[in-house]
Amino acid sequence: MVKDNLGNIVSNLPFSQACENNQQPILEVLQQELKNSHHVLEVGSGTGQHSVYFAPRLTHLHWQTSDVLANHAIINAWHAAYPAPNLYAPLSFDVASDSIPINKTINAPYDAVFTANTLHIMSWSLVTRLFETVGDMLPLEGKLIIYGPFNENGRYSSESNRQFDYSLRQRDSNSGIRALEDITAVAEKQHLLLINRYKMPANNEILVFQKSADMP
Repeated sequence: MVKDNLGNIVSNLPFSQACENNQQPILEVLQQELKNSHHVLEVGSGTGQHSVYFAPRLTHLHWQTSDVLANHAIINAWHAAYPAPNLYAPLSFDVASDSIPINKTINAPYDAVFTANTLHIMSWSLVTRLFETVGDMLPLEGKLIIYGPFNENGRYSSESNRQFDYSLRQRDSNSGIRALEDITAVAEKQHLLLINRYKMPANNEILVFQKSADMP
């Protein structure tokens, strides 16, 4: 029997343990960082588990999910099981080829982007393209919030992350845990300044970037 973080049995739904991990600590960061935001695009919504947990607890936000078309049925199944008035069905978004998707029923631009557990499964060229696309779209003071594992100063944050990185690269040589220094360098080219870092359980972090007119 599988239960989600809401205490509900979800054996009939596609389930990702990675999505369940650290949801409450992530939510606490989002409550702080997105308190002045209104319209959030989630990139790479996966199964949709993050969206059904966060949206009803961030009721001041419009939470827009997105992913490649192959994942939409799974996301919609989770949304059907846990509907929320501020939660929106997934829009098609493939980082490799698409521009930022727009929900035409909401008369407001995105002022924040959230993505979790995505950068280490993308190729580096797609990571770069994601920053370029988001940087072009966000308004001044808009935020890009990224959750996942990161390296720093050429080191893994834990032995488990070293093993995880090895497994990622065995599966796809273009994937792998990204270096914080590389990420911040790409971000700064798009006027996205790293303003906050949060240590998360299980050797993960949240990085918060903000669009700025002036970079150091």
